[in-house]
Amino acid sequence: MLEKINGPEDIKALDKKELEILASEIREFLIEKISATGGHLASNLGVVELTMAIYLTFDLPNDKIIWDVGHQAYTHKILSGRKDYFDDLRQYRGLSGFPKTKESPCDAFDTGHSSTSISAGLGMAQARDIRGEDYRVVSVIGDGALTGGMAYEALNNAARLERNFIIILNDNNMSISENVGGMSRYLSSIRTGYGYNDLKKNVTSILEKVPVAGPALIDKISRTKQGIKQLLIPGMLFENMGITYLGPVDGHNLKQLRRVLQEAKKLDHAVLVHVLTQKGKGYRPAEKNPSRFHGVDPFDIATGKPKKPKDQPGYTDIFSRKLCRLARDREDIVAITAAMPDGTGLKKFAGLYPDRFFDVGIAEQHAVTSAAGMAAAGLRPVVAVYSSFLQRAYDQILHDVCLQNLPVVFAVDRAGLVGSDGETHQGIFDLSYLSSIPNMSIMAPKNLWELQRELEFAVSYDGPIAIRYPRGEAYKGLKEFDAPVIYGKGEILYEEDQIALLAVGSMVSTAEHIREKMKAEGYHVTLANGRFIKPIDYELAARLAQTHDYLVTLEENVLQGGYGLEVTAYIHEHYPGVRVLNIALPDAYIEHGNVSVLREELEIDSDSIIRRIKECFCPARRDVQEESAT
Repeated sequence: MLEKINGPEDIKALDKKELEILASEIREFLIEKISATGGHLASNLGVVELTMAIYLTFDLPNDKIIWDVGHQAYTHKILSGRKDYFDDLRQYRGLSGFPKTKESPCDAFDTGHSSTSISAGLGMAQARDIRGEDYRVVSVIGDGALTGGMAYEALNNAARLERNFIIILNDNNMSISENVGGMSRYLSSIRTGYGYNDLKKNVTSILEKVPVAGPALIDKISRTKQGIKQLLIPGMLFENMGITYLGPVDGHNLKQLRRVLQEAKKLDHAVLVHVLTQKGKGYRPAEKNPSRFHGVDPFDIATGKPKKPKDQPGYTDIFSRKLCRLARDREDIVAITAAMPDGTGLKKFAGLYPDRFFDVGIAEQHAVTSAAGMAAAGLRPVVAVYSSFLQRAYDQILHDVCLQNLPVVFAVDRAGLVGSDGETHQGIFDLSYLSSIPNMSIMAPKNLWELQRELEFAVSYDGPIAIRYPRGEAYKGLKEFDAPVIYGKGEILYEEDQIALLAVGSMVSTAEHIREKMKAEGYHVTLANGRFIKPIDYELAARLAQTHDYLVTLEENVLQGGYGLEVTAYIHEHYPGVRVLNIALPDAYIEHGNVSVLREELEIDSDSIIRRIKECFCPARRDVQEESAT
């Protein structure tokens, strides 16, 4: 059946039996392809029938489907005619793992972060009405995303709409990890509320058989259905907001899904369709452990185990262990995550210190301001969050933490290039936006030992401070340089003359490789670790400028607002004779792909940087100069 699907209308030519076969084939296809490339598996296996029902009910690309986050849109990509591109899923210049408007007209909106689809869909529906156009708008949102406040801002405004707007709540009781909080409990109560719908069907069926009085009784009950709902389904949050609620419906029953979506199309206002799905459905390892199969590297289908087992600890592992050790001796240390205890390394902390661990759900703004409240009341909160998600809480960092100079530690994970998830997940802006905030201090470790030193320093520092570290294996080199952290001070690792490399964070290891290669060619190269991005160690910069003609700054962050430009401004003001080269990322959104490939394309790998240094400075090798002088 899958061979017959080459565009959005093809699924409508299949009969009931063929649709059942197609669902099975799609799951087999997803497991096969993702096992080879990696990607988001469990979430996509859970929405196969739902996506098929959407395609059978609506007319794409005329109708607009907006996927919250978007990592569950693989079946959507298959049905829209992109199945032949899955061999290059999440590879450089290959198929994106998220909706991309430049990729297909069936992708109505670029997504990658959570809790956004209702706002985007509502805006699209309002534009449709103002322009007098005729199409459906459907926003698909997960129950985990309803822990994000932006979703409620959108629901509040959607209730005012006077034309059709459909919100599909994909409820699998999961975000990445298991859902937490009041909304999760509320939805659980609805999941057990099948009795309302069953009762309505049974009562209607019986009354229809009663002569004369039956239809009148049905009409009477229909007019009082709101009271029945209030009685049988706790809260009725959506109905009370003015949004018609339909469901819950079995998200793996294609017939039920099609029927309820057809009903939703008839309404001239906002309607929420509550769909119950199973994350990981159809693949036993993912059903048993949906969190582990949320985002996976290539794996063996038979066992579900990664093809390349993780051998070396990553920065996240080092952070996790060190924080647990620090918390053992300090009862004022608390840890906060926004729905990512596994990804940020806080699961171990949660097990050891459950009373001091807080998973707030997909709610980065609340995470930061609640941390500010804890700090104001005498605790030492550590907020562990991915770089690309921390930017969602910029105002809270500025207004609630830094304005009051509160001692909140930000453990900024996945900083720099993260690879296959692409533009929405690259952590390449944090140095710029954090540096712009008064009272904020920022550190970046050169290796795993320095991360531990910096974390020790951070939990004792009396003010806001961030430690940013990359994804992946922690660097073990430069172990001999394990000096205590002194506020605002960097360090010189190897001192020579001619060219000075001043690097921060992950780029220190790159700079070490550059030095080794250039030294083999006869260049004299100094290597310095900035360590602090804010405040910048200007004394270190001055020392390098006084003894070198050429200075190279290296950072894995966009150039604008970053470390390099600040150093350059200082050097140009005080040492105008020194030439400076900034190695940083371009002012652009960087697409998905293997990190090594991206580094080469962006020319921040060691060989590319050496070439750029030679092109920019062209200094003669010292041994050649001395030979000529002789």
